[in-house]
Amino acid sequence: MVHPGARAFWLVEPGRGEIRPVELREPADGEVLVRAVVSGISRGTETIVFAGRVPPSQHDTMRAPFQEGDFPGPVKYGYLGVGVVEQGPDELRGRTVFCLHPHQTAYVVPAAAVVPVPDDVPPERAVLAGTLETAVNAVWDAAPLVGDRVAVVGAGMVGCCVARLIAGIPGTEVTLVDPEATRADVATALGVGFADPSAAAPGRDLVVHTSATEAGLRRSLELVAREGTVLDLSWYGDREVSIPLGEAFHSSRLTIRASQVGAVSPARRGSRSHRDRLALALELLRDPAFDVLLTGSSPFDELPIVLAELASGARPALCHTIRYEEGPR
Repeated sequence: MVHPGARAFWLVEPGRGEIRPVELREPADGEVLVRAVVSGISRGTETIVFAGRVPPSQHDTMRAPFQEGDFPGPVKYGYLGVGVVEQGPDELRGRTVFCLHPHQTAYVVPAAAVVPVPDDVPPERAVLAGTLETAVNAVWDAAPLVGDRVAVVGAGMVGCCVARLIAGIPGTEVTLVDPEATRADVATALGVGFADPSAAAPGRDLVVHTSATEAGLRRSLELVAREGTVLDLSWYGDREVSIPLGEAFHSSRLTIRASQVGAVSPARRGSRSHRDRLALALELLRDPAFDVLLTGSSPFDELPIVLAELASGARPALCHTIRYEEGPR
């Protein structure tokens, strides 16, 4: 039996998206039918996908759960979804859940693919779970210590989440570093300091880089203390990045380390699954400070225009959410 009326966002070709109808089958045993309530746009990754800038060598690595099609397009992509289970096991029916699913009004997935949202976490805030999961993994990778002086270069979604988590470690001094002066208010709401890149204090025990720019990575190397680590969460797509490894990099014995959410950090891989990590992120979202990252909302029908504006820079945002009031019931 086909479930009528479902629709999904597709990137038809780089720079052009559209809403397409979807035919849904009835869920089988062990599956759930989810009606979408709200989804979030992961600005960094999704705008790279929208612009067709996923390098061929990363086409397989960058596949999202439940993605259809292939890069550069047509492709159905996205992974920050919150909805309500309308059909499925008794313990899930009627529950608000998070699912790593592309932007779509309703979908059928295995029950194991959804994680219940705590009752005191609003659906809009819950879309940040995928981003906060990335930040959790990064903190596991970075292993900051009590009293560390930390700079987070890049006050986007991921950088802000990392800053908030590290600020919870006793005695830490955390500074968000970004050229956009309006992010100072965001830093204040997150309980951390703020600095323009030109004014940021050097000698940081740890620097986390999330700006996805060459300038940001260069500045990160300048800010880290001798024998310190720069943890790079940025993904540059198909852009080449040049950094000054011929200056103080070797004499200061600096380390650049990559962090990426696709695999659980080696520090916790033996004791935490991907589902455990995502469930932890949802628990951490009980913190209302994360609401400052929700900076705009649009109806689902406007998603093709919204993504184009985000990709071009015409629409500034941290996390822009998509509403599904007219989704099938």
